[in-house]
Amino acid sequence: MKKRVTIAACLLALAAQAQAQEPKEPPKEPVEALRQRLAERLSTKGEGAATATAKSTAKPAAKPAPPAKAEAHKGEAKAAHWGYAGDLSPEHWAELAPDNKLCAVGTRQSPIDIREGIAVELEKISFDYRASNFSVLDNGHTVQVNVAPGNGLTVMGRRYELVQFHFHRPSEERVNGKQFDMVAHLVHKDEQGRLAVVAVLLERGPDNKPQPLVQAVWANLPLEKGEALPAQVQIDLNQLLPADRGYFTYMGSLTTPPCTEGVLWMVMRQPVALTAQQLGIFARLYPMNARPLQAGSGRLIKESLGSASGGP
Repeated sequence: MKKRVTIAACLLALAAQAQAQEPKEPPKEPVEALRQRLAERLSTKGEGAATATAKSTAKPAAKPAPPAKAEAHKGEAKAAHWGYAGDLSPEHWAELAPDNKLCAVGTRQSPIDIREGIAVELEKISFDYRASNFSVLDNGHTVQVNVAPGNGLTVMGRRYELVQFHFHRPSEERVNGKQFDMVAHLVHKDEQGRLAVVAVLLERGPDNKPQPLVQAVWANLPLEKGEALPAQVQIDLNQLLPADRGYFTYMGSLTTPPCTEGVLWMVMRQPVALTAQQLGIFARLYPMNARPLQAGSGRLIKESLGSASGGP
């Protein structure tokens, strides 16, 4: 019996030895190694997906330009151009931009035909004009003169600083139905933003006496529109004022878009003379840049009683 057990044990040992000598299957990878490889593969795949996502989002990110361009056009529409003829003429101003609505529905619009003014002892306008540097701008609507700070006027206890002055042909305002060759509008503003405009009527006078201030402005006309030309000389606006400082006054508006109301108007009663050549120079640039008359709407108009002389 003992012999049989021994033989069986030998046979088992030989079988185990033979099995050990047979070619084995490649050893399987440990679980941790598999996990590591899988993690690396997933990481690579994730980076590719992230790169693809970045590429796909990069294009939309580069597209803000068209909306910005459209916004720029929208801004341009707000600053709509206007003029004095055709589709840009005064009867269409209110249609060109929402801010211009007063040009159509306002009840205190300018200019007006100044009639039936009540003659009273109007307060004298205290002009505070002095020799100043200036620049001339052709803004596409008129010739505008920008004057250095320090010029202004005081009326009714309020100080107004001169902002700029410009010209219209023919005069926008009329006096008892009479229209003049041109007019200069001197635009002033006080600390609260209230506007006051002095209108100096201009008419043809002797051709041998050029108006000195206008002559200086014309001599410094810029060659291009939209570019202000600084002058190398000074002007004194006292030279533009008539000897008689009597005036008409009423409440009105700007005569150009947006036709803002609440403007104090002071129209000098005595015209200032220009030569035919001086009138002709502006006429070549702007044959007509005057807004038509607006309804008086029962506004009170006051006129200086008698004459009112004024020095510089």
